[in-house]
Amino acid sequence: MSDQHFHLEADATVRAWLEARPSAAPRVIAYDVHRCCGGGKICQVKVREQSQKDDPAEYSTGLMDDGTKFLIDRRAAAKLPSRFGLTVRGLGRLKHLDLELEAEQWGTLLYD
Repeated sequence: MSDQHFHLEADATVRAWLEARPSAAPRVIAYDVHRCCGGGKICQVKVREQSQKDDPAEYSTGLMDDGTKFLIDRRAAAKLPSRFGLTVRGLGRLKHLDLELEAEQWGTLLYD
């Protein structure tokens, strides 16, 4: 179990998005690494609902000021700053939560 904790910053848009989609379980900041046919590595980060397969003890914890809890994949947690923002991206039905990071922070997360 990781005892690393993060502070997640959220503006009014993020809070409204979360209020419109209540969840009894914490959301998960998932980190997936796939190898492509040329041997390259493809990393993806997404914020999703917690599934039954997710063991909260295997994740770091992120909290917003209002106490909203997020579970953060330990592989991502090792590369994230202790404070980072959330944002809403996409249009219409494709709107989703995403991390709000500086370009260098995205580079560290996805390519280091």
